[in-house]
Formats: sequence, C-alpha cells, structure tokens
Amino acid sequence: MSIRTNQLKKKDVAEKATSGKSVKSKSRKKNSSAKKRSLFGFLRNEKFQRISGFFLILLAFYLLLAFVSYLINWFTGGSDDLFTVIPFRDLLFDDSLIAHNWGGRMGAALSGVFIKKWFGASAVLFCLFFFAWGFKLLFRKAALPVGTTFRWSFVAILWLSVAFALIFKNSELNILGGIFGYEVNNYLDGFIGPPGTIFLLIFVLFGFLIINFNFNFRRKKKDATPDDGADDPDPSAKRSNSPKEDIYNTVEFSVTEDENIEKNDDPPGFTDDVTDESKTDPEPEKEAPSDNNPESNIELTIEDTKPEKIAKEGSKEHFTIDTEYDPRLDLGHYKYPTLDLLDDYGSSGVSVEKEELESNKDRIVKTLSNYNIQIDKIKATIGPTVTLYEIIPAPGVRISKIKNLEDDIALSLSAMGIRIIAPIPGKGTIGIEVPNRKSDIVSMKSILSSERFQNSKFELPFGIGKTISNESYVADLTKMPHILMAGATGQGKSVGLNAILASLLYKKHPAELKFILVDPKKVELTLFSKIERHFLAKLPDSEEAIITDTRKVVRTLNSMGIEMDLRYELLKDAQVRNIKEYNAKFIKRKLNPEQGHRYLPYLVLVVDEFADLIMTAGKEIETPLTRLAQLARAVGIHLIIATQRPSVNIITGTIKANFPARFAYRVISKIDSRTILDTGGADQLIGRGDMLLSTGSELVRLQCAFVDTHEIDRLTDFIGSQRAYPHAMHLPEYMDKEIDGTEDFDPNDRDELFEEAARIIVQTQQGSTSLLQRKLKLGYNRAGRIIDQLEAAGIVGPFEGSKAREVKIGDEMSLEQFLKDLDSRNE
Repeated sequence: MSIRTNQLKKKDVAEKATSGKSVKSKSRKKNSSAKKRSLFGFLRNEKFQRISGFFLILLAFYLLLAFVSYLINWFTGGSDDLFTVIPFRDLLFDDSLIAHNWGGRMGAALSGVFIKKWFGASAVLFCLFFFAWGFKLLFRKAALPVGTTFRWSFVAILWLSVAFALIFKNSELNILGGIFGYEVNNYLDGFIGPPGTIFLLIFVLFGFLIINFNFNFRRKKKDATPDDGADDPDPSAKRSNSPKEDIYNTVEFSVTEDENIEKNDDPPGFTDDVTDESKTDPEPEKEAPSDNNPESNIELTIEDTKPEKIAKEGSKEHFTIDTEYDPRLDLGHYKYPTLDLLDDYGSSGVSVEKEELESNKDRIVKTLSNYNIQIDKIKATIGPTVTLYEIIPAPGVRISKIKNLEDDIALSLSAMGIRIIAPIPGKGTIGIEVPNRKSDIVSMKSILSSERFQNSKFELPFGIGKTISNESYVADLTKMPHILMAGATGQGKSVGLNAILASLLYKKHPAELKFILVDPKKVELTLFSKIERHFLAKLPDSEEAIITDTRKVVRTLNSMGIEMDLRYELLKDAQVRNIKEYNAKFIKRKLNPEQGHRYLPYLVLVVDEFADLIMTAGKEIETPLTRLAQLARAVGIHLIIATQRPSVNIITGTIKANFPARFAYRVISKIDSRTILDTGGADQLIGRGDMLLSTGSELVRLQCAFVDTHEIDRLTDFIGSQRAYPHAMHLPEYMDKEIDGTEDFDPNDRDELFEEAARIIVQTQQGSTSLLQRKLKLGYNRAGRIIDQLEAAGIVGPFEGSKAREVKIGDEMSLEQFLKDLDSRNE
C-alpha cells in the first residue's frame, strides 16, 4: 500500500514539474508574440494601409507603361537590355545613360528583369495583381478578389511563359517567353520531348480549371442506398431490441452530451459496462434482477451527438444598390468588434464523470422505488451547470406522486437546487434537474462564435447563455419585445445585462441601434459611456449619457413617450405598420425627408435597478414606463428592466402584464419566484448565473454567459476609438412642469438675458433650449424659463416634440422694433 502511495506522489511531482515548464514556455511564447505585434503593429494601421494601397495602384500603372514600352522598343530595334546589367548606383546617379523606355532608366531595368530574365510577356499580369491588392487596401473593398487574383496570376504567368517559349522557340519573338520559359522548355524537350511538353501544358490547364471551377465528370447519385454508410437516424431503436434488455428487462439509461464527451474506442450507440475494470476482468455472470435492488440492473448507454458548430469570424461588409439610401454611410468605415476581445472560460468539454451520472441515477431509482414508484427508462442530458434526468414512469404512476418527492430526492442526492418538471412540455416525460458537482463556466465568446448567433437573421439578436443540452440560446429582442430581469443580489443580473448589450454591439451598426442607459447605482453601466457618440441616446441638455438621477429618468421616459408618438405619426404618414416596413420603405427612397421622414434606429432602454426608481418616484416612473411597454414595440422601442427586489410593490401587475419575457435568477423564497414567473422554480436555482427564462408558455433553464468587466472595457475601447457621430442621439425635449413650469409672461419679470437670448434665437432661426445653454452658458432650468418667456412674448412658437420651436420673427430689425414696443408697453 505504501509503495502505491509513493508512486502516486512521484507521479504528482512529475506532473507539477511538467505543468510548470509548460506554463513558463507558454508565457515566453506570449511575450514573444506580444513583441512581434508591437514591432509590426503599424502594418494594421489604417492610414498606412491606405498609403500602401495608393502606392501599389500607381506601381501597377507604372510597370504597365514600362512593360509595354519595353516590348515596343524590342520589336522596333530600340532595346534597353543594357540597363539590366548596370549597377543600381549608376541607375540612380549616372545622367549620361539614356533609356528609350517610357519609365526611364528604372522602368527599362525593371522591364528587362521581369520580361527578359524572368517570365516574358506574361509578366504584365503582375500589374493586375498589384492593382487588385492596392484597390483592396485603399478602398476597403475588392475590385477583384485579391487571393483569387494572386493565385490565377501566378499560375498564368508560369504557364504562359512556358507556352510562349514553346510556340516561339525558333522565332524572333522568343522574348515573349522570357529566359525562365526558355530554360524550362529546353529541359522539358530533353526530358519528355515536345509532344510531352504540349500534353503537360494541357494537363496543367485542365487541372487548374477543374480545381477552380469544380468540373465534375461523374454522374451524381440521386438516391442513397441502404448500404451507403449513412448514419442511423435513431440508434436507440436498435438498442431497444438488444438481448440484454429482453432477458433482464432493465431500465435504459442514456446520456446525451452535446460537446466534446470523453472519447473511447467504442462506436456511437455501443452498450458496455460503466467501470474500467470490465475491460480487464472477465465479465461476471449476470444474475436476474431482484426487487430489492432495482437500480443495480440499470445499464449505461452513451449517445454521442455532434457538438455545436462554431462559425468562422469574417468581416461584415454592407452592400447596397446605388439607388438605395444607406444609413451606415455616415460611419462607413466602422469596424465591428472582433471575438479576440473576449476571453475563453471553462473547460473544452463536459466535466461530468460517468461515476457521478451512475451514482445519481441509482439514488433517483432507489428513492422512487422506496415509494413503490416504478420507471421504465431514464435519459440524462448533461448541461454546463445541471444534468436533466428524464424518466418515463411505469403505467399507472401518478405524476403528482413524483412531484411531491422533490425534497426526498434532494436529500438522497445531497444536492441543492433539485427541480422536478412534471411533465416536460411536448415530451411526455418527467424531468429531474440535478446540479453537477463541478459546474462549467459558459463564456460569452463561445455564445457569440456559435453558428446559431453568427448566422442569425433576427432584427436584434442577442445570446444570453446555454441550455441544459449545451446549445447556445439566441433570441430576438423584437419578438420578446420587453424583458423583465429579477433575482437576488449577486446572482448574475448585471452580467446578464452586459451579455445582452455585448451581443447587440457585435451585431448592429451605430446607425441602426441606440441605447438609453439608466444606472441608479452609478457603477454598473459606466463603461458604456465610452461609446456615447456611437450607440447612446440622451436628452439634449444632459451632460452625461448614463442617467443616474431620478428626475432625469422621469424626463427621459416622458421624452421617449414623445418620440414614440412622433414615430407613430411617421408610420401613419408612410402607411406602414411597424418600424421594419418603414425603414425598408425609407431605404428604397419612397419617403421624402423634406416631409419629416427619417431613418429610425431601434431604441433600447436599459434600467439596472428598477426598485430604487419605484421607491423614489413611484407613479411618475411606472406610468410612462407602462405606456411605453404597451405601445412602443411597433416603432422599435424596447425595454430591459432589472431589479434585485422582486416584490409585488416593485413588480406590479401592470408591469408584469406588459413584460411577457422574464429572466429569473436565484431568489430567496417561492413568493418572489411566483412574483417574477407566476410559478415556482427560481428559488431552487443554484446561483452564479443559473437562470430560468419564461416567454409566456415556455420555461427554459439556462446558464447565463459570463462576460467580465475587463472584457466590456476592451469592447467599449475598441468601439470608442473609432470615428463617431458629433454627439449622442438627442431625444425630444421634455419640459418638466414642476421644475420648469410655464407662467404667464410679465414684462417686468423678464430675465436679464431675455433680449440677448431673443437676438440669438432670431439670428439662428432656431427656438431651442439647448442652443441657449451653449451660447449663453446657462443651466437647463434657466434656459427653459427664458424659452417660456420668449413663447409668452410671441417670439417663438409652442413646444413641438423633437422639432425646434418655430421662430415667429424673421429678422433682427423686426426684433428690435418688437423689443421697443414691448418696453413702451411696460412703461
């Protein structure tokens, strides 16, 4: 026994030593790669690439002129072959050398090298490649595919050089093949003869065409035969007839794993014993199952399923027809974030061991058998946090009897967070969710890199996490259309908000989406202030894009109500029903901007701590919020609200009725769970991002994706460092009557800056509060009072939502006369 212990210790020491060496080597590799990035970082600089592209285009035209001139001079007897052997210093400084080439001495030298010494007339194709490469670098779009152009040009240069040398071998035009073609042709003539050379050229030509154009001379099979090796669509059907099951009538226990299960040598669907001892020891004689130990007869069947596909990350380019309006052109060079800004977390595969699955299965079967509940089958689906055991009870077993054993099963498994789903909708089975001993972290990078997200056609796609079956959950915010997110402190609500925001930032252009961020805690959403001029919207008088003051929240919600009404007016004039139809019509230039029509971006209001707002403002918050939730969906305004106090006085019935999509993280009591979901279950979650998603008729358990603060920091830095709009999107002005209440105009009570403000308004012909703030350096309250006085005096018109007030006086002379008349009436 001691010898075995010493061997294990030595093995552990060796493993630690090797792991330490690997860590050091990895750190050295990272340092060297970082140095390389710093040395060659200028190659990724946009300005350097544009300059290089312009240079390559000019070089292509210069070489084309030089090559054409060289060939013309050759045929007319004015060859410049001398310049191919002259030293480079003489080419630069010896003015006595005169070249007939249009490109001068350098053009003659380059032409002699490319055409005579190398590839002959086919060297002209170098000009095509340089032009395609330069065009791509300069204009960020390819006139010709650069890779394809290079591949075709390279093959064509070599092939044409040899072909020209073969055709014009004994002719004065042998320069068309170049010395390269001449030497290769001489070698082939001696090796396979002229006919062999011709056949080889034909073979290379057809081979190249087959590879690039996929010529197929075989007849395609229309129908697959039963023996073509296709995968069995239902391997479990074969297992149901196994002799073991017929003899012993055991319970089938199948494990479904969706990502990188531990590999063995057995093919999918192969039935074998669980333990490794069965591989060395002879299989013992099996006994008939007894009624006392039904769980001992359950055999483990592993089903291998295909892992979730990871889509290749590529550049997102937007192409439109010239006659269509493109809202992205204002930021035409905007670059979408790349996945390398995010980190990988968790292991590469499922961390649940077979022994754990077998143990949980035995305990579940034993607990049920203690209450005389018999089951026919068990199937386990392994997720990142919990494993779902689906059981099919024997005929005659009541579902409610199993449901009432929730606490007994949790006691037997010694685990928290046991949840029983009786029955699972659409499956006809009963589900028992059991937390894994070792949970796996779901990284945001794995969600955004999935094929499900990358190829999504949703209007506002976002990824929130992974299901129990390890599939990325991607949804469309426009279909939800509002989200209520609740859970106890520290259970993952803020991480969930960051996951939704990051998903939308990865998919949408700044012209298509704007966020209104409300953060009463003042620390959760501050990192997004870096993208203020790209993705944020705010009130015109607001200095900060992240709203933290309760009074500004009230004004913002009312301002969004005004924006909603204005958008409905635009939809009515355009005779469409929703924002998607309206924008499609505007892009096709069927709506006139001079009539007030404009491209409408989606607006997403995000509130991080709703309970604090309700406690502070109450109905002032709830009333405009409810109005937005009821009506704003069709005009592209969506709400995401999070709270850590899911009580009935915070989440009222009116709010719940208008938020069909609800994200529930772990809560303390069943009452809080029913407040959020109208059912229990959230109190049985295990925390750390474990959540339930309700969309009305469906309840899905997810493991929320983890995105850390430094990842959001890198993401916002990447976006914020790019060219942006002059300012954040301005919401319509809203005058809070309690603060900026309008009173009847009294000439004796005019502000001392009244006349100066009137002159500014008339000069600019813009009746705007924010204009007075900037020009006179006033606060919003005082500027608002001056605007009210100007309205009462008749200088500007009434408030018209997002439009500037009408200026009723056309020029300064009329204004001066108006002010004199006003003063005379006052006297």
